[in-house]
Amino acid sequence: MDRKNASVGPVPCGTRRILAQKRPRVNESMNTAKKLQKREICCKRNRTGNAEEKFRNINLQVEYDTYDPKGHSSLQLPFLRKRSKVIEIVSARGILFALTQSETNRRICFLNVAPDEVIRSLFYNKNNDSLITVSVYAADNFSSLRCRTTKIEYIRRGKPDAGFSLFESESLKWPGFVEFDDVNGKVLTFSAQDSVYKVFDLKNYKLLYSISDSNIHEIKISPGVMLLIFKRSSGHVPLKILSIEDGTVLRSFNHLLHRNQQVDFIEQFNEKLLVKQENENLQILDVRNSELTLVNRSEFTTPSAFIFLYENQLFLTFRNRAVAVWNFRGELVTTFEDHLLWHPDCNTNNIYITSDQDLIISYCKSATGNVGSINISSIFTGKCLAKVSTACGQRHVAAETLEDITSLFYDEDRHEIYTGNRHGLVHVWSN
Repeated sequence: MDRKNASVGPVPCGTRRILAQKRPRVNESMNTAKKLQKREICCKRNRTGNAEEKFRNINLQVEYDTYDPKGHSSLQLPFLRKRSKVIEIVSARGILFALTQSETNRRICFLNVAPDEVIRSLFYNKNNDSLITVSVYAADNFSSLRCRTTKIEYIRRGKPDAGFSLFESESLKWPGFVEFDDVNGKVLTFSAQDSVYKVFDLKNYKLLYSISDSNIHEIKISPGVMLLIFKRSSGHVPLKILSIEDGTVLRSFNHLLHRNQQVDFIEQFNEKLLVKQENENLQILDVRNSELTLVNRSEFTTPSAFIFLYENQLFLTFRNRAVAVWNFRGELVTTFEDHLLWHPDCNTNNIYITSDQDLIISYCKSATGNVGSINISSIFTGKCLAKVSTACGQRHVAAETLEDITSLFYDEDRHEIYTGNRHGLVHVWSN
């Protein structure tokens, strides 16, 4: 998936990158940036059989309003004084966090936010059961990221200020970033000021090692390894594969490129390297033995985003609202029936993949015009197993609850789907 101006999104998560803002536009600084999202996936599988029954009677249970008209004051920024769409939802141990463009609310209590603070993204750190917030501040024109961690237990006790700041020594001004890698239990930061990448332990935030090289163009993270992509030469791009644990170089090599053709993407998934240039075939390289697989450009068109399914050795592609499943032999495995995404930009805050990697839950287009539907589909077969829509005869779903959904999350333990909309309303759907 394109790293983009990434931000963090719904779990199960893999790698999440948050970039500092390029310039201080107030109306943009509060938006969740585009995100890279690789999902952490478990090896459990084949529960699709009972999914249809499991989701059959799901219905609206509760509505929450994140807008608090009484809480506004003249000291607040202008965009804090109006309703804001919900851009991200995270659930952790029975507490629901809903991030709007301007502030953070949740089901049980409110996270205290400074008058000039804008929370850019949320990350639930399951390694130490805490919530990490990534914020920007008006004092520096919203140009630097600041991270803070708070134990879920403190939040539950009504003590959200009991947390502490993270990575205070790092200069995370644009184009600096912080990336949370739940798969490997690591944090990657980039200080653009001195071109230094640092890797921290996600359990205790201890610095593990640093990488200093101004020629690095991008870093991709995969289970157990990191791929360093250097600035391309005319006929090749230098690459290095490092151990994520200690930064040891496992392999260095040059990958040949067609001259004068731009690189659409370079992605790594375990031992597989995916390279696609404009108007060229997709290359799938096994870095262990240099075996190369070519996929005709007419069969594989450059997608706007990827999600990798780690244990199943598959990956999802997103293009023009459509989702497809591929294997690493370059074969199309699954296309989905009745699963046309509502949002064309493939905002993964509107997509959830279950930890068993068998289901995809998305906000989709429906036959009712301006009202979408929540579709639950099998990743293995592409079949739509269930949906929440106004057209479902056994439910009495108000159209407004399925209009303009801007975020979606599924809590697998509680079997609840949470959706947020542009009015700042959060709806809870369950049996």
